[in-house]
Amino acid sequence: MLNYNATTNDEKAWIFNIQKYNMYDGPGIRTLVFFKGCPLRCKWCSNPEGLEQKYQILYKRDLCKNCGACVSACPVGIHSINKAGKHEINRSIECIGCRKCMDSCIEEAISVVGERKTVKELLQIVEEDEAFYTISGGGVTLGGGEALMQPELAYELLKTCKQEGINTAIETCGHTKHESIMKVAEFTDLFLYDLKHIDSDKHYQYTNVKNEVILKNLKSLLGNGYNVKIRMPLLKDVNDSEAEIKEVIDFLMPYRDFKNFKGIDLLPYHKMGVNKYKQLDKEYQIKGELALSEIELEKLESLISRYDFPVSIIRH
Repeated sequence: MLNYNATTNDEKAWIFNIQKYNMYDGPGIRTLVFFKGCPLRCKWCSNPEGLEQKYQILYKRDLCKNCGACVSACPVGIHSINKAGKHEINRSIECIGCRKCMDSCIEEAISVVGERKTVKELLQIVEEDEAFYTISGGGVTLGGGEALMQPELAYELLKTCKQEGINTAIETCGHTKHESIMKVAEFTDLFLYDLKHIDSDKHYQYTNVKNEVILKNLKSLLGNGYNVKIRMPLLKDVNDSEAEIKEVIDFLMPYRDFKNFKGIDLLPYHKMGVNKYKQLDKEYQIKGELALSEIELEKLESLISRYDFPVSIIRH
């Protein structure tokens, strides 16, 4: 049984998913805790339901029979049937997370995303798979969204897991206060650190955030001996040119031989999150086909390898 003495007055974290038996986000078999809320707005984000710290309704129009059961069930009037007999969602009304609309929908056209959980509740879920961590060398990874938008809760969760001998990791965009990232670093075995673009203006163009804070935090982690693996999402004509890859190599070159620098993961662009934008009534901002071919991916992998960087293509 994990031991935890709450120091956060049972404050609740915003969570939008907990994925068990994950094999991609750190060593071994892992439990991936998705924190809700993110300071970036990447145009290709595959988890749009993780961007905002609030309850949100995912609506699958193709499953809806316009029966109106959700209209009667919702206590705040988010759902309605219009004059044409079609279901509508008023997104200007804040969902309170009661999930009564979801429970009333026999077609499963409606789901409510977002939960509030204490660190103790999260630890109880983590504990369920402790045997798998021991066998595989796995553990817990905090993802998102961005876990460091809720730094105290992330810190408490990582600290307790680490004290219980569970391997810890964070997937992070790095855009957070320097003191926040350095505080959690003490109890983090591995940072999976996004590096989307070295050029700050281009970074802003595609994420709505400049990257000076991100690069400063990355330098601090590497310079202070914390384990970091770089993760590079790759999008055609966005950040895949040889010149842009060379900028990343030049930036990382001073750390190449550091024992705590764990190499580079290349993350090919995919469209797995596109349907969630429709379900949230949001526009997917990336137009066209931005996926690289296998030949193009292997060419970039080879380019990075020539500079003696450990590099892998992560294919989900």
